[in-house]
Formats: sequence, structure tokens, C-alpha cells
Amino acid sequence: MTNHPSSPGLWALAWRRLRGDRVAMAALAVVALFLAMLALSSAGLIAADWEKEAGVNYAPPSFIGAQESFLAGAAGPDAGPPPPNEFDPLADGIAQLRAQAGAALAPEPRRETLPFGADKWGHDVIKKTIKGGETSIVVGLVAALLAVSLGTVFGALSGYFGGVVDDVFNWFYSIFTSIPSILMILTVAAVLQQRGVATIVLILGLTGWTGPYRLMRAEYMKHKAREYVMAADAIGASHMRRMFSHIFPNVSHVALVQMSILVVGFIKAEVILSFLGFGVPVGVVSWGSMLNEAQNELILGKWWQLTAAATAMALLVTAFSLFTDALRDALDPKLK
Repeated sequence: MTNHPSSPGLWALAWRRLRGDRVAMAALAVVALFLAMLALSSAGLIAADWEKEAGVNYAPPSFIGAQESFLAGAAGPDAGPPPPNEFDPLADGIAQLRAQAGAALAPEPRRETLPFGADKWGHDVIKKTIKGGETSIVVGLVAALLAVSLGTVFGALSGYFGGVVDDVFNWFYSIFTSIPSILMILTVAAVLQQRGVATIVLILGLTGWTGPYRLMRAEYMKHKAREYVMAADAIGASHMRRMFSHIFPNVSHVALVQMSILVVGFIKAEVILSFLGFGVPVGVVSWGSMLNEAQNELILGKWWQLTAAATAMALLVTAFSLFTDALRDALDPKLK
């Protein structure tokens, strides 16, 4: 008896196509590098001390060279006690105490230059960019997961049951799509009011489900009449089991592609929200908050924070977009 080799599945064929695409693999490597950076930053292994004042205010990048420091005129620990004040009988005693505790009270020396400069507080821009990427990437991933989950559930119910259920969900879909997306985002932000990472995730997730809903509804309408679903109905499978145990595995690639697309859009949306003041609260750094700070720094000619945040965001968004396009082509069953 001859054993015929089993044919590869959808995911095996998709991975085979992806491996043959050099651009897709390079983009995947960049995305994996950013995700590894996210994991290390979350664990506190890198950029944990990003708030440390390592440099002088607006310290320039090392390849530019040191400039006049804002601390140049500050008195150091060896400056000596101030001259005695004949009008203050306690002045001499205070001066002696300051001299004795000078070493303990002396601030840590701050560098005149840093590899890619410092912000107005002296924070290392590279470490700040890594920590800001942690916030922006987490917001993009979690918000995309929320939006795709809502869109998948709504689309499954609407496409599978049809009738009144379909009409109700289509009514909500028409309302959300009739309002410009940025206006809808700002409206939800104004309603929630409280600022924070969780609030941004809710804002983007509650306004971004319409795209996945439309595609998943169409997929469920197409698959509910297939033979394997009718067979599941014949053996007594419940509606929930037919929707999520039988149909969903066959349309999961659509949800995956939608999630990868939304991650890119939500990272950019977080930057816009933080730039407009609806984003992360004070004390939390993100690429959007860095760009918000950089607009005032440009007036002073300090361009390095803007360059670092914009470059990191452009690199991640470009890599994710290229990988998304390649993944969509690889999962398309019409392509051989």
C-alpha cells in the first residue's frame, strides 16, 4: 500500500511563500527586533533608567560635539563657601554645614554630549525613544487585538444569523463609518476624559472594529452554507460551536491580516492623540509625547529628539506595512 504525502496546509504554504520573499523576511526581522526591544524594556533590562539626568540640558549628539552648557555657570561642590554675611548671624554656621555636606549633596556629573543627544531635562534620547516605543507598540498591539476581537464577534453574529441581528449590527456599522475616524476618536476621547494608556487602548479599539467587522461578516455569510458547516449541523453542533470551532479556523487568516494592518494604523493614531494632548498622561513617555515636546525644541534648533522618535516610528511602520502586504499575498488562496 502506497503512502501518499499529505498536502501542506494554508499556513505551511503561506510560510513557504514568505520565506521566498526577501523583502518580507527583512521586514519581519525589523519587526522582531522591535518586539524584542519591547520585551527587554518591559522587563527593565534596557532603558530602565531613562529618567536619569545623564546629560546637561539639550546636550547635543556626540557627532556634533559639545556646546555651551546650561550648567556652565553653576557652582560646583568645590566652589567654596560664600562670603560671610555681616547682616545674618546664622550665615557662617550655614556655610560651614554646607561645606561639610558638600560631597554628599553634590549632584552627579552630567555629560556635555550623549550618543544621540538629550532633551531639556537631560534624559538620554536613545533610552527615551526605546521606552517611548514600549508604550506606542503596546498601545498598537492591544488596541488592534481589541478591535479585531470585537469585529470578529460582531461579524460572526451578523453574517451567521442574518435577519434582524444583521440589520442591528449594520445600523451600528453605518453610524461609525459615517463619521470621520479622527473625529470619532476625539469624540470618544472627550467622553472618557481620563487620560492613560488603558484609555487610549479603549478609544482605538472601540472605534477601529468596523474594518474587521465588514470582512468577517462577508466571510461568515459565505462559509455558513458550506458542506462542512451543514455536516456539523447534522451531528447536532450548536451555533456557537459552528461559528467559532468550525468556521473561524477557516477565516482566521483574515483576522490576522486585519490585526497586522490595524497595528500600524493605531501606532500612528497614538502619536496623533499624544501630539494633540489626548494621549498618555504626564510621566509616561511615548513617541507621540516625544514629538509633542520636540515641536518647542525645534524653535531652539534642537532637532535630535524629533529625529529619534520620527525615525523609530517610520522604521517600524514601514517594516510592519511591508510584512502585512507580504502576509496578505501569502495567505491569498488565489495565488499559486
